[in-house]
Amino acid sequence: MLRLQEIRKTFNPGTVNAKTALDGLNLTVADGDFVTVIGGNGAGKSTMLNAIAGVFRPDSGRIEIDGTDVTNMPEYKRAGILGRVFQDPMMGTAADMQIDENLAIAARRGKRHTLRWGVTAAERDTYRTLLAQLGLGLENRLSSKVGLLSGGQRQAVTLLMASLNRPKLLLLDEHTAALDPKTAAKVLQLTDEIVEANHLTTLMVTHNMKDAIAHGNRLIMLEAGRVILDVSGEEKRKLTVEALLEAFMRVSGSEFANDRTLLS
Repeated sequence: MLRLQEIRKTFNPGTVNAKTALDGLNLTVADGDFVTVIGGNGAGKSTMLNAIAGVFRPDSGRIEIDGTDVTNMPEYKRAGILGRVFQDPMMGTAADMQIDENLAIAARRGKRHTLRWGVTAAERDTYRTLLAQLGLGLENRLSSKVGLLSGGQRQAVTLLMASLNRPKLLLLDEHTAALDPKTAAKVLQLTDEIVEANHLTTLMVTHNMKDAIAHGNRLIMLEAGRVILDVSGEEKRKLTVEALLEAFMRVSGSEFANDRTLLS
């Protein structure tokens, strides 16, 4: 479903502030894979997601989604085949619009827009059913402004919006990092349920090693813009934080020195 071939990206090239964020990155993700992505600050995690989403064009390399070369495809065109949830609960939704209006916008992503009435009664019934599955009581608050929701409720709605049209690829960029532990656990549970129910190919960047181990069927670790560790199947199921740290030291030749990750 996804193939990254020799992706390179340097910011501020030719200056004293030059930073190589992706350095010959290679990655192949099969249809239905749920891949957790971990690494220290500056490892290239979010940069990789931005390259896939089309936020910028890589300096070199090739990006394929479902067999189609999207390397030079603009971001707005990729939006029709991608879903994305950001770290900030305020992103990904229109705060001054109602819950049902936000869901309607997501449902129409990549489709022709007309001057018909915005949200139909049938659509509201569908949205109530979908929201009820979240278990947050939002099915009775369709007319509430999204900006009035808590961070966890808003991330749950954003997750539902991102997966509404069953995108070819779901990108989760530390989508629980700004939430308290209890709320984060609930959003991760919903993530597992939505990904499994819709058979979504997913990349989830996280700073939490325990979450990276507990979720998904495959784990990759980035360092200096490259994949240095790739674990899946039975090996991943038996993985522990200690074993993950040892593996990092073995393949990188240095200690994993990221306080945010180690303290999670």
